Amino acid sequence: MIPQDTSDAQFTFGRASLMPQEEMLEVGKSKKQLTIGIPKEIQKFESRVALTPEAVDQLVNSGHEVLIESGAGNAANYSDRDYSELGGFILDNRAAIYQADTILKIAPLSMDEIKLLSERQVVISSLHLNSQTKQFVQQLMQKRVTAIAFENIKDEHNCYPVVRSMSTSAGNTSILIAAEYLSNFHGGKGVMLGGISGITPTEVIIIGAGTAAESAVRAALGLGAQVKVFDSSVHRLNRLQNNIGQRIYTSVFHRQVMERTLRSADVLIGAMYLIEQGPRYIVTEEMVKQMKKGSVIVDISIDQGGCIETSECKTQVDPVFTKHGIIHYCMPNLPSRVARTASIAISNVFAPLLQNMGESGGIKQFLKDDKGVRNGVYIFNGILTNNFIGNHFDIPSKDIDLLMAAF
Repeated sequence: MIPQDTSDAQFTFGRASLMPQEEMLEVGKSKKQLTIGIPKEIQKFESRVALTPEAVDQLVNSGHEVLIESGAGNAANYSDRDYSELGGFILDNRAAIYQADTILKIAPLSMDEIKLLSERQVVISSLHLNSQTKQFVQQLMQKRVTAIAFENIKDEHNCYPVVRSMSTSAGNTSILIAAEYLSNFHGGKGVMLGGISGITPTEVIIIGAGTAAESAVRAALGLGAQVKVFDSSVHRLNRLQNNIGQRIYTSVFHRQVMERTLRSADVLIGAMYLIEQGPRYIVTEEMVKQMKKGSVIVDISIDQGGCIETSECKTQVDPVFTKHGIIHYCMPNLPSRVARTASIAISNVFAPLLQNMGESGGIKQFLKDDKGVRNGVYIFNGILTNNFIGNHFDIPSKDIDLLMAAF
């Protein structure tokens, strides 16, 4: 018999009749305490650290545990004591760090580091796909971890926060480097970047109109230089002009215009990434030959192959060479030159991310809720979820959104 008072009942059609069912109440999310491991970076010339002591303090106060390998922050001028005084646990045992449920680091995992992982861990690091192998991806899949490439993480504004902050650092740093090598102390022609009253300002040419280029423009203008920007997109040039808030020389790429402009340039900043599109180099070797002797080239995009034909990828120990009388500075990973600033910028992204993961009750619910972080996942519980990587290495992949719907 069907009850008369049905105001609080939920009903479903059965085989025989309409039967009352228990009302299902929404259960609130349960927080999860995270154990976060910060290993010391072993990649040569990587000076950044994933979390600052202040970020560790913030996470510890939220109920999480942070394990830091001894010396992890030394290159960024953070001592073990800085971390321990704010609640971090300093460990000498590298293997113990890799037993944390969440591993956070800057450089991609090495094959030896992958061996230290356990199943069901979360690994957040850079991917640097151009330098990875099929074996690297397969080893991570065999460990059944969830791997997140932080360069692919998006924020609520659909921007890439880590890439943006690192590009900003690289753009600012490129102008400071150019100023350093224009001086006669480093073999330059003894010119001050910028200018003073009564003297023609130095001329800075910037290839590209993205985040790194915008930061370079601001730094150069701040020093008093005359700035000219080239890009293939009128939209990007217009956006840069509006962001800067003042009129500067901008142009799309025209060979004759570039050649004429480069002849008078004191500094050339390469800040454009060319991946399988257009000509491989924006500035050819012939254009470089026509530049003034003693001019300086800083190719920010050298880690992607560079956008200047005469660029050669160098190291932090020996980043400079001279070709055709032009000083070239071509070191990848420019933010590592300002490791403390870069570490703070990265930490400002990671600390809230980890807190939100804990508030969500773990990685599965967190990825369901946060589409931006989900965009950075390339392996979920051992399943490859990045179609581009799958095609690149001929490995079957599955859509991360479909996987999330299954949990």
